Amino acid sequence: MKRRTFFKTSAISGSVLALSGAAACTTGSGDSETPVNLTDFELNETTVAGLQKKMEAGELTAESLCQKYLDRIEKVDAYLKSVIELNPDALEIARQLDGERKKGTIRGPLHGIPVLIKDNIDTGDKMMTTAGSLALAGNVVEKDAFIVRKLREAGAVLLGKTNLSEWANFRSDNSSSGWSGRGGQVRNPYFLDRSPCGSSSGTGAAISANLCAIGIGTETNGSIVCPSGNNGLVGIKPTLGMWSRQGIIPIAHSQDTAGPMCRNVSDAAILLGALAEADPDDAETHLEKGNILKDYTPYLKADGLKGKRIGVASQMLSGNRKVKELFVQAVSDLREAGAEVLEGVEFEHNREWNRFSYQVLLYEFKADLNQYLAGHPTAPVKSLEEIIAFNKANAAKEMPWFDQEIMEAAQAKGDLTSEEYQEALANSKLFAGKEGIDKVMEEHGLDAIIAQTNGPAWTIDWVNGDHFSGGSSSPAAISGYPNITVPMGFVEGLPIGLSFFGKAWSEPALLEIAFSYEQKTKHRKAPGFRNSLME
Repeated sequence: MKRRTFFKTSAISGSVLALSGAAACTTGSGDSETPVNLTDFELNETTVAGLQKKMEAGELTAESLCQKYLDRIEKVDAYLKSVIELNPDALEIARQLDGERKKGTIRGPLHGIPVLIKDNIDTGDKMMTTAGSLALAGNVVEKDAFIVRKLREAGAVLLGKTNLSEWANFRSDNSSSGWSGRGGQVRNPYFLDRSPCGSSSGTGAAISANLCAIGIGTETNGSIVCPSGNNGLVGIKPTLGMWSRQGIIPIAHSQDTAGPMCRNVSDAAILLGALAEADPDDAETHLEKGNILKDYTPYLKADGLKGKRIGVASQMLSGNRKVKELFVQAVSDLREAGAEVLEGVEFEHNREWNRFSYQVLLYEFKADLNQYLAGHPTAPVKSLEEIIAFNKANAAKEMPWFDQEIMEAAQAKGDLTSEEYQEALANSKLFAGKEGIDKVMEEHGLDAIIAQTNGPAWTIDWVNGDHFSGGSSSPAAISGYPNITVPMGFVEGLPIGLSFFGKAWSEPALLEIAFSYEQKTKHRKAPGFRNSLME
């Protein structure tokens, strides 16, 4: 099947996907049909540094590297629905970068490296930016998002955009993570009937399945770390403001940020530094300014756990026995690597910050989305109110499984001068930040706090929606502080992540800890594309 035909078919097929599985996927015709092995790929688990070495040695060019990933996408993504659109100019961009290399110009560690980004990030090229919604079909924007401009300057090749939970999962309480009207249902590459989590579902599934070298997701609360955990990846939610939010379809400026989603800590650190820069045109972060570095790789220290003091967020530990066993082993590994681990650390306002934060999100979603749409003349809809009306008029395609009650609740809110909004914003930041992470870390002299990132991935269920089985994203997400998840192991073949979070601008310390833990344990394993646990 030609690549253009493949993506046209993938985009219009909605949520219908036959779970034929890797073993049943065939090529050829008649009696010559043979199974396709989706796990077989010559670049499986290759790092950014490894790809650069191959290009330096002449074994690969940026063009041939991109072509290999494009061929991989064509072979595999019919099962995952993780890539919503390809960049038709990717190979030409790669050829230009190869020309620079021949002349001795290397822009940096991302020169010629293919990247996939979430489809809520503006690209001033031929691709659309839709947040997965048919309401924004045809939205080809004029200007790159700030971080996309940084990507291009760094020499990365924008290979395409990834599917996501529509509107970054801020539409319905009954939604299925990874489903969008435009792209259909993203599936977990470990077990195809399991959720990839969201809302950066496509990035999580695609990077885990080795469809690209590195990826970018976005998070308001859990949308980087949960799909990273569910798909066996390293995900970094940076401190708010480290990466600009300009040109990203918003939920809420007080919590939104993009961040790296990669197969290892080293690649994530390279990507983090390449796009880190204060943007004077970015939205208010409600945080004091901190140091933003151009390079975070010096903090990749194998002995980075030595002397570190780490607290266990006891209120966020799973009730799942097998996840508990993984966590106990993780604590043992941290101690063996030289860290002091303090168990039983608790947050005083653990049950309050989410209540206030949700009100903030409702208010800011309406205000921020309307502002984004007003600044995009190519957008077919111009307001949240018009999106709600579009969904009702196109319910068969946009709302076959779940509704839009969150959008309707946001539309009913007033503006950002509302007393309810101002109070909720102040309390959410106070309880998660100053009276939350800051207070706990100062009282116990901590360098980081840990908890499980996720529970075992649940089965995809369009009738009942998601049924999460554990998580710890809220304090870092609501405060705007950094959070790094690293693979912690597997429960019945399903990846589980370990989260390291801390104070604002503490990425250097968190990277030292995360890298040291990763190097000691090396839990990451490539997915097997099994149909289900019962296969």
